[in-house]
Amino acid sequence: MEEEYIKLIFGLKLKQIRTEKNLSLFGLSKLSGLSKSYLNEIEKGKKFPKTDKIVLLSEKLDVPYDHLVSLKLDKNLAPVGEILQSKILKEIPLELFGIQESTLIDIVANAPTKVNAFISTIIEIAQHYSFSRESFYLASVRSFQEANNNYFDDLEQSVLKFSKTYQVDLNAMISSQELSAILEEEFEYTIHNEELTKYQELGNLRSIFVPKTKTLLLANQIDEAQRAFIYAKELAYNFLDIKDRLYTFSWIKFDNFDQVLNNFYASYFAGALMIPRVSLSDELKTLFSHETFQTKAYLQLMARFNASPESFYQRLTNILPKDFNIQNLFFLRFTHKLGTDTFHLKKELHLSHQHSPHANEMNEHYCRRWVSLNVLETLSKSDQEHVFDMQISHYTEDNMRYLVLSSATKDPFKKDHYRSISVGLLINKQLKRKISFLDDPAIKTKEVGVTCERCPISDCSLRKAAPIILEKQKRYHKTATVVEELMKKFS
Repeated sequence: MEEEYIKLIFGLKLKQIRTEKNLSLFGLSKLSGLSKSYLNEIEKGKKFPKTDKIVLLSEKLDVPYDHLVSLKLDKNLAPVGEILQSKILKEIPLELFGIQESTLIDIVANAPTKVNAFISTIIEIAQHYSFSRESFYLASVRSFQEANNNYFDDLEQSVLKFSKTYQVDLNAMISSQELSAILEEEFEYTIHNEELTKYQELGNLRSIFVPKTKTLLLANQIDEAQRAFIYAKELAYNFLDIKDRLYTFSWIKFDNFDQVLNNFYASYFAGALMIPRVSLSDELKTLFSHETFQTKAYLQLMARFNASPESFYQRLTNILPKDFNIQNLFFLRFTHKLGTDTFHLKKELHLSHQHSPHANEMNEHYCRRWVSLNVLETLSKSDQEHVFDMQISHYTEDNMRYLVLSSATKDPFKKDHYRSISVGLLINKQLKRKISFLDDPAIKTKEVGVTCERCPISDCSLRKAAPIILEKQKRYHKTATVVEELMKKFS
């Protein structure tokens, strides 16, 4: 086993035994003759004592030597051992979140039994719901985005530096040809556009990069915006000097957290290059200044950049918090297959707090009043390439109102599959100061819920399931109320 793991386990056991015997570090130091600082280093897992020191501690603490050196942990420390053995702390760079590994272990090890029971519960739930390492990594990246309001100035500055270095005009639409020329001439890439189509198994992949020969293989069915985005990501990997990276898009697997995080950095760079901050921010200011929503102007703004609707909406989540101080927002991506009645929430992001519309993994039915689902249904019944709509969604349960903009497009890699991208902005005093068209009567307002099973709207004609979760909660509440009344009556 890893030497570091052994040191941590020994330190945890020593601290637990000392604490159980009501000894302070000073007391153990006086009892054993070992310095307080040395004992502190042992307990933190930084040092491992030599055999004679272990024998001494065993005698003074009246604990068998074999028990001290055993890697077996009792039930109170078992959750800590599970975390350490899972290697999860090694693969997630805790420093990104301002956390020292030793500090985290120390907190967990010192926690009461209830906290350790909580950790065990989390591990058990993760196993029960097949919460994979990949899911954990992606959730960690999402938390990292949310903690930084999804804006990373160092990457924004890198894009400006890149544009100057390679004389890319950020005021003009950037083409894939311009980016491929930089890849081929400056970074010695070889690009093939037909190879992936030869393999049926690779139908969902947009690109594969072969590092040994710097060969980039592209699917020939991707459109201009997707091609430009892939080139921009490759440029990001090279310009930012990222070595530990993913080689397929979309990803198949990853080996560590750094690859997932670096994939996010490269995607952010690509989005910031294809949709420059200054241009988007200026256009949004004009759009927000109107008393009515200018649908045509909004769609023209989306078309101004060589980017997919998803990239555009993702970019809104970078710019709105930074340049407009609109931080209460969410991002959702739904998928839908023609002929089915199911909608899958594949990606979400929440800034400031967990907003009303969010993922539900309990096989419940998402509210059919959501504009995110309506645009998917509209697109699936038409020949259009892009359907846009917006609404003000009023969540009756928590009385929150959101301005939601949503676009649906076809999935170019799957026949009869569609996806919608939505950004929702919490309507509060801050938003009302920033956006003038919130009172536009043309914007429809709908009463919505999260899922049918939890929805309090009684007269919904679109309901797909009875509100069984809500009814169960009401029954529990009524039972608790009667019990409380009886307690008062007979007290």
